Amino acid sequence: MTDLPPGPRGLGAVVIGRNEGARLVACLASFPASVRPLVYVDSGSTDGSVAAARAAGAEVVALDMSVPFTAARARNEGFARLMQLGAPEFVQFVDGDCVLQPGWLPAAEAFLRAHPEVGVVCGRRREIRPEVSIWNRLCDAEWDTPVGRALACGGDALMRVAAVQAVGGYDPALIAGEEPELCVRLRAAGWQVWRIDEEMTLHDAAMTRIGQWWKRTRRGGHAFAEGAALHGAPPERHWVAETRRAVLWGAVLPLVTLIGALVSPWALLLLLLYPLQMLRLARRHGWERGVFMVLAKVPEAVGVLQYWMNRLRRRKAGLIEYK
Repeated sequence: MTDLPPGPRGLGAVVIGRNEGARLVACLASFPASVRPLVYVDSGSTDGSVAAARAAGAEVVALDMSVPFTAARARNEGFARLMQLGAPEFVQFVDGDCVLQPGWLPAAEAFLRAHPEVGVVCGRRREIRPEVSIWNRLCDAEWDTPVGRALACGGDALMRVAAVQAVGGYDPALIAGEEPELCVRLRAAGWQVWRIDEEMTLHDAAMTRIGQWWKRTRRGGHAFAEGAALHGAPPERHWVAETRRAVLWGAVLPLVTLIGALVSPWALLLLLLYPLQMLRLARRHGWERGVFMVLAKVPEAVGVLQYWMNRLRRRKAGLIEYK
């Protein structure tokens, strides 16, 4: 592991985005001038984001949009450009719809310097407008993960460059869940992931419609299934339980109830399991989140089934082999 002194070459950043507008301007402005190189990866914006990023002093990488887009590929290309410009010791990954909190970088960098075994450190991401919609509030609650040693981070995190290089960066084929999957490989390589008790970023989910929530939750189910397919074997069992719960509550139980109701109306009593589960979860997470944690199993199950169907089609086409 390298041991560079703090300063301009000690810390760089990779920001990814598309059509973020004023949110991107605010994101880039939240980085201190000492954080260089500052790389912005654009995925086909049409709103002037590229010009705004250059005006803010960022190095711009424009993705080739003829290749299927993933956030993982964007982060990898930004990281590669960062290394070309002069490898820092640490890299802050952040989404373009987020703003860094003022004290985050000093605290996170100090933590990594004090703990050489840690490869990734993250903090508290908050929604900037949780009062606007229930969907924003659900996101804000989701970001509130336990403080301490963790299994994974999200899209915003300060990482040790040596750790990212050691595992080959993100998996560019993943359409979602790329950060937890990276953390699986980092932990397997002996690195630790930590969440510290520090304000990190303000995020703008801007979700005001149930369709946005459904799409985001469905992608989560897809990520569960893909993560389980990659790392579901013991001892990791990555996202196996999450995939199983999504299928059980979102697909199996409704199907069994429907088929049973064709035989006897008493089978409809199985639907009472849903409010009972909501009640159980509400005791721990509050009513709002408890209810939607159960309802989320339906779009999650759709995402799981979509992944399995796509995998089967690719298998038949000879594009992948089952292991």
